[in-house]
Amino acid sequence: MSTPYPFTAIVGQDDLRLGLLLNAVSPAVGGVLVRGEKGTAKSTAVRALAALMPEVAVVAGCRFSCDPGVPDPACPDGPHEAAPGVSRPARTVELPVGASEDRLVGALDIERALSEGVKAFEPGLLADAHRGILYVDEVNLLHDHLVDLLLDAAAMGASYVEREGVSVRHAARFLLVGTMNPEEGELRPQLLDRFGLTVEVAASRETDLRVEVVRRRLAYDDDPAGFAARWADEEAALRERIVAARALLPRVVLGDGVLRQIAATCAAFEVDGMRADIVMARTATALAAWAGRDEVVADDVRQAALLALPHRRRRNPFDAPGLDEDKLDEALRDAADGDGGDDDPDPDGPGGGVPPQGGGPDDGGTDTGGPDDGGSDAPGPEQTGSGDAPAPGGGAGEQQPVRAGEPFRTKMLSVPGLGEGAAGRRSRARTEHGRTTGSRRPEGALTKLHLAATVQAAAPHQRARGRTGRGLVVRRDDLRQATREGREGNLVLFVVDASGSMAARQRMSAVKGAVMSLLLDAYQRRDKVGLVTFRGKDAEVVLPPTSSVDAAAARLETLPTGGRTPLAAGLLKAHDVLRVERLRDPSRRALLVVVTDGRATGGVDPVALAARAGRLHASEGTASVVVDCESGIVRLGLAAQLARDLGGGAVTLDELRADSIAGLVKDITAAGRAA
Repeated sequence: MSTPYPFTAIVGQDDLRLGLLLNAVSPAVGGVLVRGEKGTAKSTAVRALAALMPEVAVVAGCRFSCDPGVPDPACPDGPHEAAPGVSRPARTVELPVGASEDRLVGALDIERALSEGVKAFEPGLLADAHRGILYVDEVNLLHDHLVDLLLDAAAMGASYVEREGVSVRHAARFLLVGTMNPEEGELRPQLLDRFGLTVEVAASRETDLRVEVVRRRLAYDDDPAGFAARWADEEAALRERIVAARALLPRVVLGDGVLRQIAATCAAFEVDGMRADIVMARTATALAAWAGRDEVVADDVRQAALLALPHRRRRNPFDAPGLDEDKLDEALRDAADGDGGDDDPDPDGPGGGVPPQGGGPDDGGTDTGGPDDGGSDAPGPEQTGSGDAPAPGGGAGEQQPVRAGEPFRTKMLSVPGLGEGAAGRRSRARTEHGRTTGSRRPEGALTKLHLAATVQAAAPHQRARGRTGRGLVVRRDDLRQATREGREGNLVLFVVDASGSMAARQRMSAVKGAVMSLLLDAYQRRDKVGLVTFRGKDAEVVLPPTSSVDAAAARLETLPTGGRTPLAAGLLKAHDVLRVERLRDPSRRALLVVVTDGRATGGVDPVALAARAGRLHASEGTASVVVDCESGIVRLGLAAQLARDLGGGAVTLDELRADSIAGLVKDITAAGRAA
């Protein structure tokens, strides 16, 4: 067994270490989510924590780690007789991103359950992690239904496994730790809220600290056992401190004044629900016990807020998690003054008078967009009729980015047919979860039994199998897997026209607002997204396909405009991106969203080149939709023609809104693709 890196040897990362230690003191805090860039000791710290956890006493031979002092009466291995039990180290169980549901919660032997009425249960990772640590690296990449099961078990302290009316329950109390790199996509706000604490980690920019990190890591790699021995005293002292804090925790007093500060702080930051208040109270209590105090003080509340509230402030994936510390201090002062303080009393009462969080440069600031239009395209009829003012002096200079318009709820865009991609919420697909549409013979382990089909397959053979009693004689060959239909996530590749013909301020603001709306929709539907833009002489991949929708939004906000309209180059660049992605992830189907007015300039016969590029996508069956950004009284209808070349549909910016006339946005049909 390899020697883990000592927890006390980790350099810096104070918030990360504190968040983990508070959960070690009080698992009721609810776990910790560690967010940060790669190479910041996230996994190292989590694995090192296991060596600090006190040993646990378990019932000998129990696969579910029952406490011999208070054994679980519902334990599948029980009932347990009174016995002293045995001690073992606390476990750290890692949940792989690609784990199945049965691997997480355990599996029932359906064949024995049907034929013998026996609850033959094989424990999963939740049982292994009971009274230990459950670690999920890259938790943001875990399938949603697994995250739901995981967090439900963490909240209830138990795991339930049900298969066709047969159910098993066992205790599952563990310290939940998730790590993630935000560049690879965010967790849903509902799931973020289920983690008690969150900490942000980043590599230090101080030279001395970085040197010390490298020095210690090299020393550990050269001699892990010797390096760990040099830190043994510090590890033992920290382990004893955890034990002492756990013993002190039940005696820590959480006064009414402190509770008022907690409630006022959560109200001031407008967090949803009451979970934040409860987590803050538990965290503040753990902080007091960790400091060796038997009473919670204001500093504990402040530190608890910094750990428990930042991830609960996000309203959409484009919001950066964080907390305004000045506002936090103001909320705490107002709550303290309202609780009977004599200095500067707050006439509005506890927590009153706290203004809404002040905006930074992104909160209601003036639009810093550049001149209205600096494109070198010759003005066409749609430009002259749109009311857009030409750029002073004309020219093909690059224009400053403009802010995106207000996002809105979009109509449903989906890929036709039935896919088999990753679970999501966009297009129809064969999935493990959804409505049952039929049955088939299982190709591997049985995961979803189709009971009626199984009984139907076994029924004709009962006499030949010598059935004499009431029970059904079921063989492995009789079992049938349920086939289900749900929704999949797709790759939504945006191809955005950033040329001079789109550069008028109000027009580009509306276009960016529409793309932002589609990005928000992609986030909610669990899609991967990519962003290609074209302007000037060429196209570029601004963002390769990724699960990080907020990264796409950030790139879009800073997107400059101006120059000619190389539409064909944009479509061909998108073709290259999709070709590579089909090789990387062949099961994930793509939806091409082209945002343009359909104009094409530059080179010889640019319109014909764009049409040929569009037909190339159509020949490969790529589902597509063109968002027509043409405006003005006189319209050329070029975007609609491009949609026909692509074999897809076209919608205007107004028709893209979900509250516009129903039915204007439809699935791209197979007939349309072949056109």
